[in-house]
Amino acid sequence: MTFRPSLFRSFFLGGFECSTHRRNDGRRLDLIAATRHDLLAEEDYRQVAEHGIRAVRDGVRWHLVQAAGPGQYDWSAVLPMLHAAQRAGTQVVWDLCHYGWPDWLDIFSADFAPRFAEYAARFAELARAETGAAPTLCPLNEISFLAWAGGETGHFNPCTNGRGPEVKRQAVAATLAATRAMRQLVPGTRVFAVEPLINTVGRPNVDADIEPAERRNAGMWEAWDMLLGRQAPELGGSEDMLDAIGVNFYWNNQWWLHEGRDAAPLSVFDERWVPLRALLARVHARFQRPIFVAETSIEGDRRALWLRYVADEVIAALEAGVPVEGICLYPVLSHPGWDNDRYCPNGLLEMEPKHGRRPVHLPLAQELRRQQARLAALFGTGEEAAA
Repeated sequence: MTFRPSLFRSFFLGGFECSTHRRNDGRRLDLIAATRHDLLAEEDYRQVAEHGIRAVRDGVRWHLVQAAGPGQYDWSAVLPMLHAAQRAGTQVVWDLCHYGWPDWLDIFSADFAPRFAEYAARFAELARAETGAAPTLCPLNEISFLAWAGGETGHFNPCTNGRGPEVKRQAVAATLAATRAMRQLVPGTRVFAVEPLINTVGRPNVDADIEPAERRNAGMWEAWDMLLGRQAPELGGSEDMLDAIGVNFYWNNQWWLHEGRDAAPLSVFDERWVPLRALLARVHARFQRPIFVAETSIEGDRRALWLRYVADEVIAALEAGVPVEGICLYPVLSHPGWDNDRYCPNGLLEMEPKHGRRPVHLPLAQELRRQQARLAALFGTGEEAAA
């Protein structure tokens, strides 16, 4: 195989859940604090490195950095994580906004994009000063999901209904402004756009089901197309805005529509399920950029089986000529749920440390090692197998 991944220090990444949104009951979430990853970052980075994971996704909590108001910055929650990654030799892809922003800022205001751009540029400058290198980051995670959950259905901030298109446009404008500001101040900053990869199906020959399904599927491309200036060019998008594409794919990212009911998950055994390899090929054909699986997981005892499915599909895509740069186990650390604080056992590492270490989910660790060996053989290297 002539293709060799080059974006990350390891093909498998670990993602630390870093959501910071406000729920519609007013409660602010902070999953980094809830899992104590803010206090245990270096230990976490070193522990995932024991499993061959030398690159991670992690988050900068904007609501803490600018809690005091416009123009005021407190990096005390960020600096320990930057330093921990340096000491551990871990490459970090930083999310600058994982659904949450400071309480004083309105996403619908004209200030949102310039405020986000100023914050992003300041972070890029800080990252370069502390690490000696320009950062790699995702400015605003899952614009499409934010638009749906926050703007369309009111599940979390901004907690509005029927304003999804406005949220999406504002998020795109903010991402574009941030990207330009960071690149101007810190040349070499690499910007990724991470969006959900979906497939929705309706009942065959029933127009009332098929039309909304097709509309949902078309919506998957909107944020990427806007960032690249292919849609809504008045927002200022252009083809040079993205260095790579991240796709988030979970067991429930494909649905079918019930008559008079919400979408329901499609079984992987359903004939209408589209294999991940085909979805990855569609993304690459459309955008012709490096792509990676930026999030994937399942809860409970099926964790190893799900990784096997995803890895099988990614390897099939690689063999078909799709240049997939990596797979991120997201989350790599199990965490409390968004809605009710229930424990979500979906990580390689369990949340509560025992004797100073996070417990390892052994079936997933074993499957990860097996897939690393397969990829090492595929790429003709010993790196993954020896990790």
